[in-house]
Amino acid sequence: MATELPEYYFGVRDNGAFVFRVDTENRQRRIDMDQIAVVNIRNGEIRPQGDRQLSDDDTVAIQNWMEERRALLAKRDIDDILRAVDYLNTTTHWVQSKASDEDLEEITDTLLLAMHDLRSVLVRKKADRMLKG
Repeated sequence: MATELPEYYFGVRDNGAFVFRVDTENRQRRIDMDQIAVVNIRNGEIRPQGDRQLSDDDTVAIQNWMEERRALLAKRDIDDILRAVDYLNTTTHWVQSKASDEDLEEITDTLLLAMHDLRSVLVRKKADRMLKG
């Protein structure tokens, strides 16, 4: 386990984080977290907390975190989509081997509409890419 804490803590929230400066250099030797900013990764906004002025180091650390967070969220999106492919394959197997007529009656229309919607978008986007390239 690491003995040194990071200088900043990012409390993740929807679309960003609350940014805290971590302080262990005090007489009580306890961890103090002082909120210094709120960030929005969607629009890149960094709002200092209250009347606080962010140092250059603060701003660089926040911008680095935002870049890393965006990359992580993009990887998660792709992973979620690949998982959806796995679910579709599992669903295909379930329909072929286990689903009762009642089960199929319950899910067929909803699943067909969702798959049709997805297929339509994928075909349109593929055609757009082919026309560009």
